[in-house]
Amino acid sequence: MPRVSVVSTSGKGTMTDSVGHYSIRLAAGDSVYFSYLGKATQKFPVKGVNPSYPLNISLAVTVDSLPLVVVRPKLYRYDSLANRDEYRKVFEYEPQYLTGGGFNLDMLFNAKKNRQILALQRRLIEQEEDRYVDHRFNKTLVKKITGLEQPDLDMFMRMYRPTYEFIQNCENDYEFYKYIKDCAIRFKHRPWD
Repeated sequence: MPRVSVVSTSGKGTMTDSVGHYSIRLAAGDSVYFSYLGKATQKFPVKGVNPSYPLNISLAVTVDSLPLVVVRPKLYRYDSLANRDEYRKVFEYEPQYLTGGGFNLDMLFNAKKNRQILALQRRLIEQEEDRYVDHRFNKTLVKKITGLEQPDLDMFMRMYRPTYEFIQNCENDYEFYKYIKDCAIRFKHRPWD
């Protein structure tokens, strides 16, 4: 069995290789035990082991004792909300402009900081919009609608990637799916093939 821990009571240890072999040098007064997936064997005194023969042990481990685990990707809206929460001060930032006859010294002395925060705000909004497009215009959906396979699917995804504004202006999913289908027809009849 591979990756079984072979540990001595004195603190020395090793692991079995890909075919279950191991080698460890221990003092005669030491003991050794084996551990795998949290299951340990009894301790074997080294002086009771015949040095002419390898010490072979079998472990009874049931892997089916683990519960079923389903891994799902995070939903886009949760990532977006977490991002908005993390950068709340940046997203909600609005510089103080001059009002009426007053003069805002804070605005004058912090102009560079204000420009940096506004630039960061624009970058964060652009990243959020890109992630939204990735979420809506994904390979699984495009493959289902178009029937394209690799490498054409990758080329199609690059050539016909919609903008955030286009997706937002689609009145419903049907209009968005029709866009993908129409683009696929143009893609399949491209002149360079």
